Amino acid sequence: MSSHTLVKVAAPEDAVPHRIVPRRRPGQWVAAGIVLVLLGLAVNSVARNEAFQWDVVGDYFTSASVLRGLWLTLWLTVLVMALGFALGALLAAFRLSANPVLRAVSWGYVWLFRSMPILVQLLFWFNIGALYPTILGVRTVNLLGPVTVAIIGLTLHEAAYAAEVVRGGILSVDRGQIEAAEALGLSRWRRWWKIVLPQAMRSIVPPAGNMLIGTLKGTSIVSVIAVQDLLYSVQLVYHRTYQVIPLLMVATLWYVVVTSVLSVGQHYVERHYARGSERMR
Repeated sequence: MSSHTLVKVAAPEDAVPHRIVPRRRPGQWVAAGIVLVLLGLAVNSVARNEAFQWDVVGDYFTSASVLRGLWLTLWLTVLVMALGFALGALLAAFRLSANPVLRAVSWGYVWLFRSMPILVQLLFWFNIGALYPTILGVRTVNLLGPVTVAIIGLTLHEAAYAAEVVRGGILSVDRGQIEAAEALGLSRWRRWWKIVLPQAMRSIVPPAGNMLIGTLKGTSIVSVIAVQDLLYSVQLVYHRTYQVIPLLMVATLWYVVVTSVLSVGQHYVERHYARGSERMR
């Protein structure tokens, strides 16, 4: 029987695993420390500044008048977004139509209402009675109250932006997807509902979510025509009590709370429509 001798062969030097040490970046840590210090000083200044009158903020934060104004702001935002996107979708369809008249009308609408500041539009509609004292036999002043004027002005303004958002989302869908659906014999409605819309929503949802948050904050401008939204409600209070800063903080905190909730909802809606995309893998 032959004997076998085991020989231990040393591994080559370059085969020895090396521990990877991340590159030290002291400048980043110094910058982060400075930012944290400045942030702490700012928070401490706000918290300890008696001019904010945080006790007054707490008293009015859930007062009946403020909550009524908040409720009007919320339903006005929802209604304006719904009507704005309905009209915007129609305008987007016109813009993508083969009919040159419809394309021209859609382009002209978007151009006009994106060119006019929203405050000018609201003031124009608020004073529409100077041009048309009566509409369908009814005095304009009785037909178009401040809330109705706010809905009309904000909706027409939002529709111009919604039209471009919807159009951009539709154009983001690969033309080959539509051609493949046509080859399979799917009806026009099923092509749009099953093929185009789900893919377009990935491009529509992010700007639509930003529009929703922008509309929520933009409704504060209706206070100039005496619509009793959140901002106008706190203005009525501080005109009586002269506690301007704490009442403005009440409005600010409510806007922060609502926009934060909407941002969380937007995140989950975006994640839903982004399923299967490269970024979600």
